[in-house]
Amino acid sequence: MIHYTIDELLKNNQSWAAQKLAFEPEYFNELSAGQKPPYLYIGCSDSRMPLTRFTQTEPGEIFVHRNIANQVSLTDINFLSILDYAIAHLEVQHIIVCGHYGCGGIEAALEGRTTGLVDNWVNPIREIYLQKQVEIDSLSSRKDKINRLAELNVIVQVKNLYQTSILRKCLREDNAPQIHGWVINLQTGLIKDLQVPLFKF
Repeated sequence: MIHYTIDELLKNNQSWAAQKLAFEPEYFNELSAGQKPPYLYIGCSDSRMPLTRFTQTEPGEIFVHRNIANQVSLTDINFLSILDYAIAHLEVQHIIVCGHYGCGGIEAALEGRTTGLVDNWVNPIREIYLQKQVEIDSLSSRKDKINRLAELNVIVQVKNLYQTSILRKCLREDNAPQIHGWVINLQTGLIKDLQVPLFKF
């Protein structure tokens, strides 16, 4: 894998901008005019997880919130502000909670080998493991256990999304965006739709 220097990153940017202008002279004028993305993406901070690459979407099409192991935290003011803005102002039509197989945050939660703030952050995932321990421990390999916990984590985060006052209000008013739970397989590049059901509270 190539690792660029800072100067090379800046040169890459200049090259990319020039190429865009060559093919679409109005590209940056249109991009800078404003955003109205139909999607809010809640994903993992993992550097291998830019959803735009996996879905062949352009800047302006996906509004993004990312954190370690794609958590929907009901006490995270940053996340709640993004959710509120996405629904109330951008009027997104879909919210995607997306995890991935081989997630370091999931591994850390399963194996209990983190310390400090990261340990606090992944503790809710450890709780998921404890609730589903019989199912997860019955799997034959470490990889299968981590990947199943990644799926279960996405399902729980979707459930957490439905528990926010912001989304509950949308559901009462019958104008809620569609909610999706996905997992990306980094070994194939393919997205698995977990078909997470509607949660009602």
